[in-house]
Amino acid sequence: MPTRTVAIVVHDGVQALDVAGPVDVFHEANGYLPAQDRYQTVLVAADRHPLRASNRMQMLADLAFEEARAGFDIVLVAGGPGLPDAPPATRFVEWIRAASQRAGIYGSICTGAFALGHAGLLDQRRVTTHWQNASRLAARFPRARVEPDAIYVCDDRLVTSAGVTAGIDLALALVGQCHGPETSVAVAKRLVVVAQRQGGQSQFSPYLTAPADPASPVARIQAHVMAHIGGRHTLQSLATEVGMSPRSLARYFVQETGITPHEFVQRARIDAARMTLEAGERPLKTIAYDCGFGTVDRMRIVFGARLGVTPAQYRASFRRRGP
Repeated sequence: MPTRTVAIVVHDGVQALDVAGPVDVFHEANGYLPAQDRYQTVLVAADRHPLRASNRMQMLADLAFEEARAGFDIVLVAGGPGLPDAPPATRFVEWIRAASQRAGIYGSICTGAFALGHAGLLDQRRVTTHWQNASRLAARFPRARVEPDAIYVCDDRLVTSAGVTAGIDLALALVGQCHGPETSVAVAKRLVVVAQRQGGQSQFSPYLTAPADPASPVARIQAHVMAHIGGRHTLQSLATEVGMSPRSLARYFVQETGITPHEFVQRARIDAARMTLEAGERPLKTIAYDCGFGTVDRMRIVFGARLGVTPAQYRASFRRRGP
């Protein structure tokens, strides 16, 4: 009989890949493990009635909350587009809170972190979620330490992943933690995914808050910076571009986007460098100059601080290759 039980919590509007990705990782891992170490994965929901994922796929839980009272080794709450907007039902929150106390490891995939927050499980903990919702998570649960660029975060027994496919990365990490890197690499090869995705790929974007008005000062600055990514952008030069004082622009930009103009410029440079690194084999020196870092050393420092990898490591992991 399996000795490691995994519960994936599902709900109406759940993101299908948040569920299928980790389930497939644990299932494929069983092919490399002895019988006593294999995983048994079940879907848990408020009841056993059919539910619809956000892509309209129908799902059916294996267990209702009242049936899932025994402890699980791993409990993961799958995300969904609606979770950042509406608190889950009281029964949902109560079950998660109780299950987390009994589980060896508990956590979330993507926006499932919002459900954990409502259960009071994020306070003083390092966590992540989909990059588009990271600022909202931090604002909604200010006692959480949100890491918006991370693919996944492990803080003691609490584990959280970034958006959608990052649930695969988290599940692979859990398999590797329990059974060694050889097993997680074998599973990754079987699923044709990167065994250990590093840095903030898919998590990083300079546009954490897109302006509603394309003629607004924020939108104009974004367009100007991206059109002249290799140029020198100071608060004064950006303020001149939109006809504002530096002080007024700094206050306005933070109010509208949640980040400073300087932070936006740095994110835009990293994003431009990422896309160039993924696209081919241009020299790092050229990329650093064209993207406004000036030198390879400066680009390496920024990548290390923000993404946790060097530009060369990033390219090795994510460069698009021809057929």
